[in-house]
Amino acid sequence: MSTSSSSSSSGESGNPSPPQAPPPGAASGAAAAARPKRRCHDVFWLVVFLLHLLVFGGALALAGLNRFRIADRFNIERYTNQTAAPRSRSAGAPEPAPPGPQVKFSPEKAPASELTETYWKYYGVAGGTGTVLAWAWLAAAAGRRDGGKVVMRAAVHSLTAYLAVVSVLCFWGKHFFWGVALAVGAALHFLYVMSVLDRFPFTMLVLQKAVRMVWELPDVMRVAYAFVLVMLCWMALWSFGVSGIVAMHIPNGGQWWLVLVLSVSLFWTGAILSNTVHVIVSGMVFLVLIHGGQAAASMPPKPLLKSLQYAVTTSFGSICYGSLFTAAIRTLRWEIRGIRSKIGSNECLLCCVDFFFHIVETLVRFFNKYAYVQIAVNGQSFNRSARDAWELFQSTGIEALIAYDCSGAVLLMSTILGGLITGTCTGVWTYFTQSEKAIMVGSTSMLMGMILVGLTVVVVESAVTSIYICYAEDPLLIQRWDPEFFEQMSEALHQRLQYRSSRARQIPNGRLDHLPSI
Repeated sequence: MSTSSSSSSSGESGNPSPPQAPPPGAASGAAAAARPKRRCHDVFWLVVFLLHLLVFGGALALAGLNRFRIADRFNIERYTNQTAAPRSRSAGAPEPAPPGPQVKFSPEKAPASELTETYWKYYGVAGGTGTVLAWAWLAAAAGRRDGGKVVMRAAVHSLTAYLAVVSVLCFWGKHFFWGVALAVGAALHFLYVMSVLDRFPFTMLVLQKAVRMVWELPDVMRVAYAFVLVMLCWMALWSFGVSGIVAMHIPNGGQWWLVLVLSVSLFWTGAILSNTVHVIVSGMVFLVLIHGGQAAASMPPKPLLKSLQYAVTTSFGSICYGSLFTAAIRTLRWEIRGIRSKIGSNECLLCCVDFFFHIVETLVRFFNKYAYVQIAVNGQSFNRSARDAWELFQSTGIEALIAYDCSGAVLLMSTILGGLITGTCTGVWTYFTQSEKAIMVGSTSMLMGMILVGLTVVVVESAVTSIYICYAEDPLLIQRWDPEFFEQMSEALHQRLQYRSSRARQIPNGRLDHLPSI
């Protein structure tokens, strides 16, 4: 996508391009009159999400009410505690004695005292802890100019140690599977940090500039705070229903399967709200960079309300669609990139990893977080926005700089750390009161914490993605905003392109060395 397309789409939002702009008021009015209004995209996924809210909301309310104050109020558990049906009598068999009043109890059945309110208080603590952590993170990171250093140090240095501590707690509580899983996670995180240690100076630079951008836009911080409250409202219903399911008796691990399905639903809902914040913040950052500052005369009136309106109306279907895949594909891409960069001369293993790498790169072309910036600016469908953003990066070489930047991984570490703290606080309390349910409550509480912290982390991530998009569209936008940062990015891009070209020359030469001499 060229710069001209960016300026035309900016005019579509009432944002004229600065180089050709007539007087601000006239340009804004002329652009609004000349450009067609945005239309909705990916409506199918919007309908799917709304139906999902309706169906899962009803199921959660039913599950919570089933054991609220009265055990098995709706007699649902008769479907989960069935015994084998009696066989038919053969001919001539004596008539069985009439059954007397019998009450059958499963030996594993949860006691009637385990009601919805037994576990709802734990999830209430999880929601409160996650909210406090989310707001504290945003205040510490985006509420100060040097917040990038705070984010970097907390995420990189704390996560490995915290994973190890929680692993020890799981072993102490005789939950060996989770102890091993968390220990492996701590080891993998430590190895990842050591493998990308040389990239941290540039990552620190990008995070500091993104935090500075957010610090200059206090309105977007208020949006994040408001969306945390919106998420809490849905979590209140979600935790009510999950508390009822945890209190039920479902044999053969049925509770885990139900909680897993509901956790996927919660994750999708949280991702949609996070990406809605992403679109709002990206629209605001793009406007500030295009117009040269929030106080510029050419800035349209009430830009935050305009971005919010587009995000929750015409662009909401695209947000619902992209939220299904982007997080998983992005995480998989980081892992494969890390493995690929550490493979030595093992050509067989390198060939297999390259095969998966190219598959993931193809998926990234259609599902990447930079699509949300294009959605905010152009109002296009998700796949088209993702493809345009990726082609823009490939044509300008910015993709080499993005691959070198670890800011997304650092922000993900912050999200995981917030979830771990939330899950640990809730799980430890549950262990001393309902020890057999500590893992289930702790793991779901961890998910709640991750979603709430992720709603505030996405503010800084949106600023990072918007900076890259603006640099690819027109580097002069970054130069006008921060000349020193522009020089640093240009130098880093030049170095990465040189590194890639030298590596591309080395690979064919290395393969030719194995050919027999004639």
